Amino acid sequence: MNSQLEHLQAKYVGTGHAGLHRYEGTVNIQRDSYASYIGHYPILSYFALAENESIGRERYKFMQRMLLPCGPPPERVDD
Repeated sequence: MNSQLEHLQAKYVGTGHAGLHRYEGTVNIQRDSYASYIGHYPILSYFALAENESIGRERYKFMQRMLLPCGPPPERVDD
């Protein structure tokens, strides 16, 4: 079971690994979501319609949110 999990984690970058911090995993998920919203025009137009904004403005907002999707990283304590 562990060897299958390690194989999947090595094969797919977004699946993480044992040393991955919770913040880093959450950032990966948020960035993947924003990239999907930008890449799929119907979803992007849905967000634009729901927020009464232009599609270009929504695309810009999503790209800006990709910089720090979960806020600044937490302070790390080195052991």
